[in-house]
Amino acid sequence: MKKLFIGIARLCGWKYDVPPRGTRPEIERCVMIMAPHTSSLDFYLGATCLWKLGVNFRVFIKQDYFKYPVVGWLLRRIGAVPVNRGNRHNGLVEHAVKAYSQSERFVMVITPEGTRKPTRHWKRGFYEIAMAAHVPVVFTYVDYGKKRMGVGPRFDPTGDWDRDIARIKEYYRGIQAKHPENFII
Repeated sequence: MKKLFIGIARLCGWKYDVPPRGTRPEIERCVMIMAPHTSSLDFYLGATCLWKLGVNFRVFIKQDYFKYPVVGWLLRRIGAVPVNRGNRHNGLVEHAVKAYSQSERFVMVITPEGTRKPTRHWKRGFYEIAMAAHVPVVFTYVDYGKKRMGVGPRFDPTGDWDRDIARIKEYYRGIQAKHPENFII
């Protein structure tokens, strides 16, 4: 199934920016952030890039998508975890940190925007997970302007959210979203 999705992306003209082995950032134990996130298609394209790298990952997805049996089954097969986004105190950070403590290889993919709608304020969950689990953040992207997707550098959070989020957003400047009007840096 993964090879099928990778093949479809290639047939549609997408290219992968995948660092050669030996120069890749640590991707066996990290929080990966994927941006921009302005379309449901972003997830599927980004997933093909990670599958191409051989990364087994988990991703939080709104629980509403799991209502449909076939969709829910497929999402679980590719590593999705249903999330109740209506509850701000749903324990997601603690749940993720526990998963890191129980595994030597664990990758959580998070869209820091938290929505496909325009937003200036990225969610802090990915940052809090990385800090509490003592793992790096690795940047991933889907660039519709260049029809490229890939994995960027490793970033070690310093604990200074304001300074770090400015540096993180700077990395994503110039990457074109499917719906550019919804990607605000």
